[in-house]
Amino acid sequence: MAAAITTLEQHRCFEGVQGFHQHLSATVGLPMRFGVYLPPQANDGPCPVLYCLAGLTCNEQTFAIKAGAQQHAARHGLVLVTPDTSPRATGVESADADWDFGTGAGFYLDAQREPYARHWRMESWLLQELPSVLEGAFPIRADRTGILGHSMGGHGALTLALRHPGRFQSVSAFAPICAPTEVPWGQKAFRGYLGDDTSAWAAHDAVQLIRGGARAPALLVDQGLDDQFLATQLRPERLEEACAASGQSLTLRRHPGYDHGYFFIASFVADHVVHHARALCS
Repeated sequence: MAAAITTLEQHRCFEGVQGFHQHLSATVGLPMRFGVYLPPQANDGPCPVLYCLAGLTCNEQTFAIKAGAQQHAARHGLVLVTPDTSPRATGVESADADWDFGTGAGFYLDAQREPYARHWRMESWLLQELPSVLEGAFPIRADRTGILGHSMGGHGALTLALRHPGRFQSVSAFAPICAPTEVPWGQKAFRGYLGDDTSAWAAHDAVQLIRGGARAPALLVDQGLDDQFLATQLRPERLEEACAASGQSLTLRRHPGYDHGYFFIASFVADHVVHHARALCS
């Protein structure tokens, strides 16, 4: 039986439909929201799907509203899926204490530490439950799947692709947290979700995964050089070093004058959609 989905809103968009939906997640134990953009080609049959993971403080609407990706997805016939970034209304008081941890900051992993272990199961929701929900309700090709992300979502795109080889045929990121075990955002999240044993953190760090032998399809990463978080939180040079040493294919583009926000993403999102379409739509 297909999972029950509640459609919260729908909008005509570049001859396709942008919708926002909710389902009761057995994995998370709470309602979870996600966006789906169906390009006009979906009227004629299933289309490849591109998961778009947002960053800290964001939700299922952020990328869909701000990135401007639908016009490019419509041109190439890609379904865009924008999952929420964490469970909501969890009843965990500490979840709302900080903007960079807890609500809006799931880091795309399954938490092991209480009180987060029950509901913060973002990796399992994204890779196991949500795809089956989507396949039962939307015309998508599960065998043609790509993933991209921004900031925390860029970390998610890289690590999920590296942790699950063969699951995604294309990968890209905007300003990802490349080496989370080495920076404050990642250390705070990993300690809170995974515990104090730092040996467990490496399994969710793209640089450490690549050094350990994990591989993904050719990576496209864009980074703004006026990004206020570049030196302290993102560390793309660490990803570059790891890929060069291991033979992992990486195209890292650095852009003078661009910061961390969605004006940067909107400026280059067309290139990312083309990157994914080349792998998924052939």
